[in-house]
Amino acid sequence: MNYPSSLNSNVRANKTMFSSNLTLEDIPHRDHKLREIAKVENMKSNRSGKPIANQFVITLQNGIEIFQSYDTIIAIKANGETYLDYECWDYSNTTSRYRKVFLGEDTKTTRNKIDQGKYILEYLNQKLY
Repeated sequence: MNYPSSLNSNVRANKTMFSSNLTLEDIPHRDHKLREIAKVENMKSNRSGKPIANQFVITLQNGIEIFQSYDTIIAIKANGETYLDYECWDYSNTTSRYRKVFLGEDTKTTRNKIDQGKYILEYLNQKLY
């Protein structure tokens, strides 16, 4: 795939990707303005309402939502499915705290949904090299 030269350096520097059931139809059409392709917001403190450092919700133009903690994708909500990173979904107390906010449920409920097959565990942060 040919990307603009300015994008190639970003793609090479990141070198991460995830495997899922997303299709080309899930990607916004090229006629849409690229500046509107994604919205990145810090999660906000329930107490103070201030942005929380290193905890992000990324909303794509097509409605897909991604929870990222630091540089790690923890969860993705896409097309009625929820994907959790196999290795990092319950990595630390901080990750769990904000994953609970993103999913709107406690860890026990999340574990039950994984066991029931309602949530899909994927390697969302595999290295390309």
